[in-house]
Amino acid sequence: MSHSPVMPSPTLSTASDGDGLGASPQSRLLRAARGEVLDRPPVWMMRQAGRYMAVYRELQSKYTFKQRCEIPELAIEISLQPFRAFAPDGVIMFSDILTPLEGMGIPFELVEHQGPVIDPPIRSQAQIDQIRVLEPEESLPFIKTILKTLRQEVEGKATLLGFVGSPWTLACYAVEGRSSKDYAHIKSLAFTQPELLHQLLSKLADSIARYVVYQIECGAQVVQLFDTWAGQLSPVDYERWALPYQKQIVDHVKALYPQVPLVLYINGSAALLERVGRAGIDIFSLDWMSDMAEARARLGSLAVQGNLDPMVLLGSPQLIRQRTLEVIQKAGPQGHIMNLGHGIHQTTPEASVHHFFETVRHSPELLKAL
Repeated sequence: MSHSPVMPSPTLSTASDGDGLGASPQSRLLRAARGEVLDRPPVWMMRQAGRYMAVYRELQSKYTFKQRCEIPELAIEISLQPFRAFAPDGVIMFSDILTPLEGMGIPFELVEHQGPVIDPPIRSQAQIDQIRVLEPEESLPFIKTILKTLRQEVEGKATLLGFVGSPWTLACYAVEGRSSKDYAHIKSLAFTQPELLHQLLSKLADSIARYVVYQIECGAQVVQLFDTWAGQLSPVDYERWALPYQKQIVDHVKALYPQVPLVLYINGSAALLERVGRAGIDIFSLDWMSDMAEARARLGSLAVQGNLDPMVLLGSPQLIRQRTLEVIQKAGPQGHIMNLGHGIHQTTPEASVHHFFETVRHSPELLKAL
């Protein structure tokens, strides 16, 4: 399991778990984001709060998804459920990428077991003209309560992550009106009325940049940008429709908070790896469809997150251990945050999740024994 990632000059650090957070250089996840060499990678899981946990399903049966995202007591409890169970190095706010849209004048519904519905979808100049700039303090006051409380709860034990949807992916939902398999409506808009789509994407980028800043000011120490559906674009269309608006957000945030790491995730990103760093991000979150060592070589000095196939967690403890260690070894000891290559699947046994986290925590001695 050799690896040959291209990495920046190493800064060796072997501080143990339980180090302090904040501006201190002791947080494992923040140190990995800065490209430091660590004894083991920090670890958390995308969608780590959710349906695979029995305690979550209990709340799911009593409250709608929107309530779970927007009632602070619920969102805080759900965010902390996997923290209590598995002690990840990162705790991510429980929310949804569409949460800020209503504050921009784009109403939506989150339908259980179906996903988001935007009706009517955004497809005209008049509709785009009506989109307003997000004022997070006014539209999303619950976010401050959620993040500030979570920061207090995990201080000194884990890094707090916020997240947002990137403009292309948000536009996919807004223009399609719901999840899509072929993205026919938004691609039709791109290829027949490009100026209209550019207006929509720019407006989304302006507001999402403000939302990232707001999350940071409320306590988030890292923010992940989910441009999940950008992998549905060809490289030339990625450069036109997704990359400039990712960069618009990053440039705005970095002008105010240059020290806060920003992560970008794209599902199906294999064809885009040489391009994603141009967004100005600090970390690229890799899906499971690329080999970690090959991806690191293509990404250059960019820190990386990922990229275990979530379905491996449906396998035996031996398989989970083997595949997890393979990713860690291929990633190398520098600038790597261990994670899945997509969100955890709802049928995953909690025992398998525990085994995954324990494998990462004990990876230095496990790798020596190989």
